[in-house]
Amino acid sequence: MIANPRSDDADAFLKARPRLFAAAYRMLGSVSDAEDILQDAYLRWQAAPPAQVQDPTGYLIRVTTRLCLDQLKSARARRETYPGEWLPEPVLTEDATELLDHDVTVALLLALERLSPLERAAFLLHDIFEGAYEDIAAALNRSPEACRQLAARARRKVQQLPPKEPERPEQGQEMAKAFFRASRTGDMASLTRMLTQDVRLISDGGGKAMAALNPIYGREKVQRLIEGIARKFDQAAPDRWRFCQLNGLPAILHRAKDGILQATSLEIQAGRIARIYVTRNPDKTRHLAGALD
Repeated sequence: MIANPRSDDADAFLKARPRLFAAAYRMLGSVSDAEDILQDAYLRWQAAPPAQVQDPTGYLIRVTTRLCLDQLKSARARRETYPGEWLPEPVLTEDATELLDHDVTVALLLALERLSPLERAAFLLHDIFEGAYEDIAAALNRSPEACRQLAARARRKVQQLPPKEPERPEQGQEMAKAFFRASRTGDMASLTRMLTQDVRLISDGGGKAMAALNPIYGREKVQRLIEGIARKFDQAAPDRWRFCQLNGLPAILHRAKDGILQATSLEIQAGRIARIYVTRNPDKTRHLAGALD
């Protein structure tokens, strides 16, 4: 906790770490930024005077929240000039961790992007992590009533999302496999049966990989895009690919012909694909290379 940290201090941090990462990732939408925040939080935790740390977990949550708020200020400025569409960094959700205790879908993370940093923090700490408003007030340097109002405003915006439908993991994987096969071969008949009429495809290249600059709306336009890609590249499956679960969604991870590690996640509604999220920015998929290997 100070210059000569004790082993129990490290144990307390490791115990709180899954919860801290879950909060930081939802705040920032970035795996790498969340990891950096946790490293900084640990250094501050070690340097803190013992009198400041009555409740280790509460202290660490306050520090992590404040670091995330500082990070969000610069992140929002960067996203205003981000080339094309911005998607959160995909994260594997196949293992049972605290990250899976609550919704971490792309739709929710994109909805959180529409909130102010304080709204996002108040909503996450109260509605997702069930914190008391008194504790949230200490983290945000606001009164409990102000935090209550922040969370209420955020809740109204987030509740505009369609309800998440329960889905069997094997059903999602079957859909992902069928979509992958149809996309590789340009099988438009199969895609017609799989896609909703108002399907939306969003791709994120970050200016570093080829991607559509704007969302593609509607089944016919999405099909034309997929058909064009299938014609441009040969129909053989890539050497390195796997089905997985990213952000709670069935997904395909593969190395594209241009060498880019691509993550494609599918949001399914009423048995059909309603949203397709394609992440090609190498800065956002680098941490998934081990999962593919």
